[in-house]
Amino acid sequence: MSATALLAIDWGTSAARAYRVDADGAILAERSAPLGIQQVRDGDFGAALAALLGDWAALRAPRIACGMIGSRQGWVEAPYVDCPADLDALAGGLAHVPGRKLAIVPGVACRDGVGIPDVMRGEETQILGALGAGPRSALAVLPGTHSKWVRVGAGRIETFATFMTGELYAVLLAHSILGRMAGVPAGEGTPGDAFARGLLRGLEAGALAHDLFGARTLALAGGLAPADVPDWLSGLLIGREVRDARIWAAANGGEASRAWVIGNDALAARYARALGDAGIVADTAPAGAAARGLWAVARKAGLVASTGG
Repeated sequence: MSATALLAIDWGTSAARAYRVDADGAILAERSAPLGIQQVRDGDFGAALAALLGDWAALRAPRIACGMIGSRQGWVEAPYVDCPADLDALAGGLAHVPGRKLAIVPGVACRDGVGIPDVMRGEETQILGALGAGPRSALAVLPGTHSKWVRVGAGRIETFATFMTGELYAVLLAHSILGRMAGVPAGEGTPGDAFARGLLRGLEAGALAHDLFGARTLALAGGLAPADVPDWLSGLLIGREVRDARIWAAANGGEASRAWVIGNDALAARYARALGDAGIVADTAPAGAAARGLWAVARKAGLVASTGG
């Protein structure tokens, strides 16, 4: 463990993932635990950090985190920095927990065309980490509970838009009539024909509040098996997000013929499929974007020095 130069932590709402990183930004090891901020008892984040790190806690290496740990519900609030935001802005906005035993990366904020604010926490670090292995200017897509579409230019976050697709999907299945005859929610394995059918509907013009009811009526009419309702709904929602986000992207920096998908799980694969069906070339970022981004911020902030020049 003597090669460890940084302990980097991607600390979200439901889970936390820690990485041992060397002085050149290479990931030496990683571990995760269900210790997101909503799972931390009585706000004892120090104990949660110790549990996450385990024997790594004995390492004499700086520690840095990104994500919801820096929110108002987290350990300490790391104020947002405004777009356009680059590596210098994130490094200059670090917050520190009492005793300075953990530095926390700030989130990023912007406003849309009519002045409504939008925010992100954690995705900004993933974006900067992914750009180290990709283009400095790109349209980045980060699938998730609250998906982010981000316009990156000259290595900085220019603007972005959030789509609550994942949360809407979960709420509809758990708390609406659509879930009463549905099978197991989508998200695992290769999406099948039902996803493709929903995706096609989502990419077409339509009113979402009307189109959603198709998940019920298709099942009632025998055009969709109950077990396929979650996949069809997943396709509809992701397809509609891609269609709407493409319009947003065109209005905020140019056409969207290519997108950089940051994520390596089954949900990211669904988005890559949706982008392809929409005629958008999808490039998948390498794994470990958050760890690389945290190392880049730590290096810029002087927490760790690189031997790679």
